[in-house]
Amino acid sequence: MIFAAGWISTASADEACLASAQSDLERLYCEVVERGGGASLPSMMDFKRNDPKVQALLLRQPAKRLNLALPEVSGSPEPESEPEATTLPGGPANESGSEPSVALGLADCQLRGEFIQCPTVAYELVDNRTLASLDDGVLEPGNRLEIAPFDGERSDDEAVRSYLSVAYDLYIPKMLAIGLGANTMSFTAFHNAFHTLESSGVDFSERMGQTYELLKQDRKTLGVKARYHDELPENLSLCEAIDRDVIVCDNVGTNWVFVRAN
Repeated sequence: MIFAAGWISTASADEACLASAQSDLERLYCEVVERGGGASLPSMMDFKRNDPKVQALLLRQPAKRLNLALPEVSGSPEPESEPEATTLPGGPANESGSEPSVALGLADCQLRGEFIQCPTVAYELVDNRTLASLDDGVLEPGNRLEIAPFDGERSDDEAVRSYLSVAYDLYIPKMLAIGLGANTMSFTAFHNAFHTLESSGVDFSERMGQTYELLKQDRKTLGVKARYHDELPENLSLCEAIDRDVIVCDNVGTNWVFVRAN
């Protein structure tokens, strides 16, 4: 998850920055800022909220300009606490001791490794795509992630869930368009990001739009791995179709996107 706004134009990596750094990536952040390369970076507080893979993505270009080595990033960090599980509206909600339920639209489908086979169509797990394989124009200003601002009460769980369901259905295809299907947030992470940002006085829809623009710019110059792990969904109770062409599965910590096979 990227908290990409809160941009800083000038800063210095003083003792406070280094004292708060808890990893090699955070220490590199301080050094980049100290050397004047932090114009495109978020604040240290926002930077810390990203996982190491995203931190490395944010630092890669400014560190390269300064001839600074990027630390090796392997795997995902263990979460400090288990995030609140949140499923898509209408999706599966497993209860302890009960058989996992499968979303109605997937009841006749079978999960077969990197494929979901349904009676008349198959869906294939997507990887991140190369820059050369992207459609023309997807990295241009005209391609934007435009999520409407939330105008309800955050305490209204039903209204929030309905709003985020619509927003998530916009987000996933937009990430696929720029070739980042293996870097998508789970609906749980999406839900938690909404509450984290809005509770801090940050407009969720605006921040998501800014993040998308950052990812588009990075895609023009930075390579990405096809995927970051070999883990696969355990069963279809983790999955939900967001439209006729896309199925999203997640186990809270990991997200998988399957698209209709040609």
